[in-house]
Amino acid sequence: QLQLVESGGGLVQPGGSLRLSCTASGGTLDYYAISWFRQAPGKEREGVSCMSSSGKSTDYADSVKGRFTISRDNAKNTVHLQMNSLKPEDTAVYYCAAVRPQYYCSKSGDYWGQGTQVTVST
Repeated sequence: QLQLVESGGGLVQPGGSLRLSCTASGGTLDYYAISWFRQAPGKEREGVSCMSSSGKSTDYADSVKGRFTISRDNAKNTVHLQMNSLKPEDTAVYYCAAVRPQYYCSKSGDYWGQGTQVTVST
């Protein structure tokens, strides 16, 4: 059973950066496509970014394009989300999810992390 643990969240000022990590145990991540989602209070969960199992394909929500970068380090069984130029509207709980390769960039996930809080505020 694959288990995912996110880390790297916190409080940051507008314009700042954070790097989220999603580390897997109980299996290897390189088989799976990976997605990052976020959910702000009172809002629906939204997809932020996704990467294919090969790492060759990525996609981003329009709201984060040019500011966020998804990457994977298969040797460390970890996926990262580098977030730059953060805005208050990026405040949310961020989740990573692993899904079978054929469901790349879908809204589903076979395995989910517990989430990490990101707060962008002065």
